[in-house]
Amino acid sequence: MTQPPNQPPQPPNQPPNQPPQGGFGAPQQPAQPPQMPPAPPQGPPPGAPGYGYPQQQQQPAQPGYGYPQQAPGQPGPYNQQPGPYSQQSGPYGGYPTQPQYPGAPTPPGSGGGSFFKGKPGVIIGAAVAGLLVIGGGTYLALSGGDDKKDEKNVSKSDDPKPTGSESVDQGDGSGDGREGNDDLNAGRKPGEAKVLFLSKNDVDLPRNGAEVFGPWVAGDTVAKAMYKEVVGYSVTDGKKKWSVPLSAEVCSAPVQTSTDGKIVVGVKDGLTEKAKCLDLQMIDLKTGKAGWKKSIPKSTGFFSLSDFTLSISGNTLAAGGSGNSYGFSMTDGKQLFKGPSEGCKPFAFAGGVKLLAAASCPTSDYNKPKHQLSEVDPATGKAKWTYNAPVGWEIGKVYSVSPVVISLNQREPKKWSIVALTDNGKPRSQIQGGKDKFAPRCGGAFVVFGQNLEGCTGVAADASTFYMATETAYGTANDVVAFSLDTGKEKWRSPADGKRKMTPLRMENGSVLVYMDASYDAGGAVATIAPTGGAPKVLLQHPASTAEIESSFFSSKMVYADGRFFLASGRVSASNDAEEKETKTMIAFGK
Repeated sequence: MTQPPNQPPQPPNQPPNQPPQGGFGAPQQPAQPPQMPPAPPQGPPPGAPGYGYPQQQQQPAQPGYGYPQQAPGQPGPYNQQPGPYSQQSGPYGGYPTQPQYPGAPTPPGSGGGSFFKGKPGVIIGAAVAGLLVIGGGTYLALSGGDDKKDEKNVSKSDDPKPTGSESVDQGDGSGDGREGNDDLNAGRKPGEAKVLFLSKNDVDLPRNGAEVFGPWVAGDTVAKAMYKEVVGYSVTDGKKKWSVPLSAEVCSAPVQTSTDGKIVVGVKDGLTEKAKCLDLQMIDLKTGKAGWKKSIPKSTGFFSLSDFTLSISGNTLAAGGSGNSYGFSMTDGKQLFKGPSEGCKPFAFAGGVKLLAAASCPTSDYNKPKHQLSEVDPATGKAKWTYNAPVGWEIGKVYSVSPVVISLNQREPKKWSIVALTDNGKPRSQIQGGKDKFAPRCGGAFVVFGQNLEGCTGVAADASTFYMATETAYGTANDVVAFSLDTGKEKWRSPADGKRKMTPLRMENGSVLVYMDASYDAGGAVATIAPTGGAPKVLLQHPASTAEIESSFFSSKMVYADGRFFLASGRVSASNDAEEKETKTMIAFGK
């Protein structure tokens, strides 16, 4: 299924993955200084801070608090009073019309030209109607059975169990991979990267296809999870090294592995359409061995519908959902902490060098949500600091955990803003987007009530600077813009060469690592931009023979590790079995 470059689908009933109209910054109204929100309900008494609770009252904003003074017409989250600018549209445009894969109906409200929708209460209706919000945000209507086989009446006790597996291929040439590589490499020009392998789908998928989780690189293995298995491939030639079969469908997975190459995937607790994303399975990606398995405790009442999203920080797996949140040891699966039963409840995490938790607090007015963001101790779940978002604004995404850069979304009127915080959770700046359009791409998993906080591409950050790519029309080049995290103002911009588009991935040795999209006559490329700006420096230029393949992946996922670049489809689907087996799923490049 072909997806036009930089056209990620968007979920109309989830916090937006891309910026809508409505710029950054705080408009200053006459005789009405910006107001910070009152503090949410207090947590446990001093000396016993609760999970996700603030350690002190939020103080009103003072001059010099780090918020730039901007011209009217650039709404942000720090002026909630009605005024002459509250209904003005900013320069950020709507999201593009999204492509569809077989079996997925067009979601209501899709298409560009309007503000993004927030996370309205009618999502309850979506769940009751049997809708799943998929990755990039397309709606998938559930029928009696998702699989080609009738699994409706299969009980959990009959499911195959996850098992540790010896490598199914030891690199002796009998595994799969390297399909058509010789042809792809035949016309390589001097200096161009080599196609290491091109993989095709070998999984019998359900009718509407399956979400892809990963890829993750651990040592000499690149792994991904899809449908009912996790598979590891050789990074050098794509031969299958091992496969871990699962009892049911993979439904959630962290963006990144632990530092020692382990992952925990969420697996549905049965095969029927009522199955929930509650089972956890740890897998060592370096060896292909399945480790501990346990289930997230089932919650009761309405929020028992909640699906969990997963994040890893240090030795902790954090599971967040609207019903509750938990921390588990990556070593043995032991529960380390549980979210509070009342008050502000964490609903999602972002991991890595820090563990951040986004929480929703009680409010008497649904249209005025109260959200918090806390850095929590991965071992105990206790909050180290807490930032209270302005009333009426929701924590959308975490673009960076260190330094902390987040997106905030307002439902009505629909606005979007990016805020940087200090290391102790104090407001540092708001990014001033000017007249540009920006398009961070934030994928997700099969979740109804869960929310992925992390995993966005199109953004990167170092200690002093936030980097974000502009969105331009198809066939035209874009820029990577650098913003000061201290002032929110633009520092410099680096234009892509030719008609390419650049997507920042992360920082690499002090520079911004970017993927340059393939064009009709040239392969993609991996490049870096110096922290001082300037033209991109190409690290890997892909051969022209791969241009069509690179552009064909649906909601592509990208990983650069040890000089190799892996590009995988974010979702695999086909209209029939023959097409399914010919679907290209992952391509790798190297020197």
